[in-house]
Amino acid sequence: MAKSDVAKERFFNLPVIVLISLSFMLGMSEFIVVGILPDIAAGLKVSEVTIGNLVSLFAFVYAPVTPLGSALSARFPRFATHLTLVGVFLIGNVLCAFAPNYGVLVVARILIALVSGTLVAIAMTYAPDVTIEQYRTKFIAWVFSGFSIASVVGVPVGTWVANTFGWRWAFHLVNVLTVALIVLMVMVLPRNSHIVKIGFLPQFRLFFDRRIQLGVLDVVFGAAATYVFYTYLTPIMRDEVHVPERYLSVGLVIFGAACLWSNLYGGKLADRGRGVEPLMHIRPIYCAHAVLMASLIVTHWVPVYGALLLVVLGMFMYLQNSASQVLYMDVASQSHPGSLNLAASLNSMSFNIGIAVGSAVGGLVNTHLGLMWLGPVGAIFLLCAVGTTTLLRPFVARERDFYAKQQA
Repeated sequence: MAKSDVAKERFFNLPVIVLISLSFMLGMSEFIVVGILPDIAAGLKVSEVTIGNLVSLFAFVYAPVTPLGSALSARFPRFATHLTLVGVFLIGNVLCAFAPNYGVLVVARILIALVSGTLVAIAMTYAPDVTIEQYRTKFIAWVFSGFSIASVVGVPVGTWVANTFGWRWAFHLVNVLTVALIVLMVMVLPRNSHIVKIGFLPQFRLFFDRRIQLGVLDVVFGAAATYVFYTYLTPIMRDEVHVPERYLSVGLVIFGAACLWSNLYGGKLADRGRGVEPLMHIRPIYCAHAVLMASLIVTHWVPVYGALLLVVLGMFMYLQNSASQVLYMDVASQSHPGSLNLAASLNSMSFNIGIAVGSAVGGLVNTHLGLMWLGPVGAIFLLCAVGTTTLLRPFVARERDFYAKQQA
């Protein structure tokens, strides 16, 4: 057995760890604004809602650019493209660290958003080169879990750094870690490429597949539901749950740990079938999530319940991720094999459309109704997710037959 094959037999080999670490850096950079939102607002002398709008802006840029960048990247050598985009990511974070005003910070966040989704999609395409088939959903779950690990470790550490040394040092920390990651990428990632042979536009035929359309809508609604309140997690903890300022970082660690569990357990849910079937199993989870999200309004009167509820909501946050990624990749393999890079980008694209919608709606609700109404509005999005998931049911039996014939 070749040395590379032996390494692939061990799931946590160096290339896999590097790709998970890249997701960690992307997550830390994207979510850090949530943790240090009040600090940035005070430092740049703008309102918290104005800084909260950076979350929406990031997602509004990230969502449409991700599929375009992923389809384009499929036509170039993978490793060189990957490294170049990480370099752009680093430049954007350096700008964040030194931004003298809100306008420069906006430009920096746009620059990061332009490359982040494509970086996740490219990371997904390494799966057959760094691990074995039986670890496919585990690899997907762990790459997504890099974002949750960022919530558990990166964002709270960044928040502590911001509170101790100033918010700019949170971005300096991201920059130092990114430089170290670039060195590791050069050392351990495979150099081989899987350049597609079909044109740029034909890859987008994938979007005409009904299964893809419904899968995208599912993730959009699920993410929007969560980000209605998650964008304002720090103010909710401070003003509704009444967590003392000095313990906010601890609260973010606990919430992040719940999110990490969500991602990893989502990987187990994704093992329940192929194609659209794993996402179908998420429907009852959406129903339970909607009930819990609506009850967030009770936090205003019962802060202890609110504290416990936030942890539970974190445990629901990413349960759909791996199941939806399996849907996109399996549908592409079945019917659109030239669009695999594009398919790998769809979860990031969909989730960030949801982030954009959810955080924008959250800003309006916070401004006009108050923090206590964020939960009931999020529940409405989850009911929409229940409806779109139901529409996937007719495809389940058809795909079971398809995979049964493949195994025969």
